[in-house]
Amino acid sequence: MKDTEITHQPSCEDELNIGLLSVAEAQARILDGVTAVTETETLPVRAALGRVLAEDVSSPIDVPSHTNSAMDGYAVRAADLPADGVAEFPVPGTSWAGRPWLTPIEPGQAVQIMTGGMMPEGADTVIMQEQVEREGDTVRIGTGHKPGQNVRAAGEDVATGATVFTAGKRLTSADIGVLASLGFAEVSVYRRPRVAFFSTGDELRGVGEPLGPGEIYDSNRYTLFAMLKRLDVEINDLGVVRDQRELIKQAFREAAASADAIITSGGVSVGEADFVKETLEALGSMSFWKIAMKPGRPVTYGHIDNAVFFGLPGNPVSVMVTFFQFVRAALLRMSGEVNPQPVYTVFARTTTALRKRPGRYEFQRGVLQQSAPGEFTVRSAGAQGSGILRSMSEANCFIMLEPDQAGIEAGQPVLVQPFQNLI
Repeated sequence: MKDTEITHQPSCEDELNIGLLSVAEAQARILDGVTAVTETETLPVRAALGRVLAEDVSSPIDVPSHTNSAMDGYAVRAADLPADGVAEFPVPGTSWAGRPWLTPIEPGQAVQIMTGGMMPEGADTVIMQEQVEREGDTVRIGTGHKPGQNVRAAGEDVATGATVFTAGKRLTSADIGVLASLGFAEVSVYRRPRVAFFSTGDELRGVGEPLGPGEIYDSNRYTLFAMLKRLDVEINDLGVVRDQRELIKQAFREAAASADAIITSGGVSVGEADFVKETLEALGSMSFWKIAMKPGRPVTYGHIDNAVFFGLPGNPVSVMVTFFQFVRAALLRMSGEVNPQPVYTVFARTTTALRKRPGRYEFQRGVLQQSAPGEFTVRSAGAQGSGILRSMSEANCFIMLEPDQAGIEAGQPVLVQPFQNLI
């Protein structure tokens, strides 16, 4: 080789990315490599919102617990309803919600009943109060009514012994209400996954510290902390670790001893400190991936002792993109959630031209808007450099461009992944 020639290694500027891992393959490999926590705890129902059930929940009662009226009206026997004309029914009393009429209904009677009121013994049908004429202690009822109408049967919603929720369900506000309606004061849930994270780099300083020449504030730990808070995990921020072999090794060991997952940003790209890679390989099983995506091409994944490890790129936007596309789903699975709520995608018409070279899956920052019911438009959030965090702050979605796509003209449909309130 002539000394005037240079051998180039693959880089993020390459148009074609032969041999790189696809986004879908990386996602699948990560999910295949994580397991859910098994330890459980018992919490008061009110404290269980957002937690994952550790065991099936069966109903100890019927819901509703008694046959009751779905309307304000009059409880009668269907056999007494007139086939034609109008019939008069004496009204001996009222069945209120919480104060039932406990005397069995006699043939030809109509007991006034309120919504939620227990059906009197013998009654099987409720006539809405708007469909009768009341005169003193008598009510007049005409034709056109169906047997059993406006009645909610005991156990209609949930029958005694029925499985209401299965293990692995993340509890929503409605679920908390259902548990309360069944009389549960406590519920068994999986403990939260424990996540330790830190940044590496001699150039990083914490907020509030003065900056020296060539130094920058460590924003990655703050965005990672915020994204982890969205997932309801236990967080251990180990700070900034300097580029020294023993400090790196100590940080990894400390994290692995206390966490189910470890996340770092920076330090594992081509050209960065070799001892970072050496330490990772010495302490665990690692895969140093180059993924056909932009931003966020280099990602490290593996295990250190019993903890799963994610080594994310150092650029701020790359950290957020790779966390959202790879780490988020893994942590949801680790929490014990069986069917995590998917991150939905929609098609939208782009109002701005989008620059792209073929070869990689690109996640461009965009601003999604609803132009009309069922119709969406999206525009670029601005400059797409992986270090421009402000455009990520202004965005509410990723514009997802397939590897074989080139530039997109304004007016064309594109696939969009909304992330507002998720990161």
